[in-house]
Amino acid sequence: MQIGQKKTTGQKMKKERNRGRETDRKPNISQIQKTGEHCIYAKRCGGCDYQGILYSQQLSKKQSYMRRLMEPFGKINPIIGMDDPYHYRHKVQAAFSCNKRGHIVAGVYEKHSHDIVDVEECQIEDAQADAIIREIKNMMRSFRIRAYDEDTGYGLLRHVLVRKGYHSGQIMVVLVLVSPILPSKNNFVKALRKKFPEISTVVINVNDRKTSMVLGERNITVYGKGFIEDELCGCTFRISPTSFYQVNPQQTEKLYRKAISCAKLTGKETVIDAYCGTGTIGLIASSRAKHVIGVELNRDAIKDAISNAKRNHIHNVTFYNEDAGQFMVEMAEKGERADVVIMDPPRTGSDEAFLSSVVRLAPDKVVYVSCGPETLARDLKYLTKHGYRMKECTPFDLFPFTKHVETVVLLSKGMVDSLLWYDSCGLFLRRNPLCEMSDEGRD
Repeated sequence: MQIGQKKTTGQKMKKERNRGRETDRKPNISQIQKTGEHCIYAKRCGGCDYQGILYSQQLSKKQSYMRRLMEPFGKINPIIGMDDPYHYRHKVQAAFSCNKRGHIVAGVYEKHSHDIVDVEECQIEDAQADAIIREIKNMMRSFRIRAYDEDTGYGLLRHVLVRKGYHSGQIMVVLVLVSPILPSKNNFVKALRKKFPEISTVVINVNDRKTSMVLGERNITVYGKGFIEDELCGCTFRISPTSFYQVNPQQTEKLYRKAISCAKLTGKETVIDAYCGTGTIGLIASSRAKHVIGVELNRDAIKDAISNAKRNHIHNVTFYNEDAGQFMVEMAEKGERADVVIMDPPRTGSDEAFLSSVVRLAPDKVVYVSCGPETLARDLKYLTKHGYRMKECTPFDLFPFTKHVETVVLLSKGMVDSLLWYDSCGLFLRRNPLCEMSDEGRD
């Protein structure tokens, strides 16, 4: 969502003359998919970088981009794309307001503004989630629910968030209100579930602040348990309104399985899951390791991680609410060690303090799960200059139609100082030809 100065307006639909009168041309997503044309919202939404480009060409662009970034460190595997790149987002949120004509609009913020693009359906969002948002929009007038106006501060409904379990099919609907009171809430939920009986829980999230943040801090469950569950790589995870959970579960399973397979665990290793969040990677890896240590600075995420471990009856994982870098430094000072470090940092990557702590702890293998290619390349430069070399690199497309790329990189200790040649400013020149031998010859 982008922030700007404009006042919210409705979606400016293209007009067409039909038998002497004007009608709104409604978007036809299925037609767009078949013809490869631009999404009707593309120019205003700006959420998809690769609109109108065939999916095979999108993957080719991403492969070339990753090859350019990773070339200094070694070869990369072909990018893992999706069989069906549409409707993959299982977390969908829509902002609500009214246009100048008083009509309710619901969708995404226009690029570089606070205008709301009135999106009926989206190529990359779960179709059922979009349908639920459309139904809520249609129900608002009959239930006398007013959309929030961020300029005047009047109105009740700010956002709707829908989360859906890919394997479980469970659906959570979160109504983000400026007040904890929803008029006729029981009848509202009953009417919504009559149309969508698959809805497992409905939660009111209270956000009464003037902020660009979607969710507030208070959740009130009005139907169901207040959370949903879904399965990922054989483990069950609890998903609450504020939980971090990957939006593309199909590709996430491939990503995590690759990360764990790279570590080649035998059941004897101590594994550190740094930036562990709610514990997903560490818990999935636990069946193949002797002991997993999850470290995360966010207290709420650690609570969810502990809950997820109990839910899956996993007893060889320990979670710590601490800074992962400092935690590893203290381990090294005590003479303790880890065999593998799995790191899954945010898009900004790791800082030098964290990377130096990895080097100091000196695990045999580092598995880097990246969501930011540029910062991945920066961090790899540090690690390869301090005793590690890239053994494998596999990019994944978790976000078709966007420029984003996720990557799994395996690093291990080896003859790294002479593997790459840099100039006096630390810029990469080329690979040392003396190191262009096979892995067997080098080891």
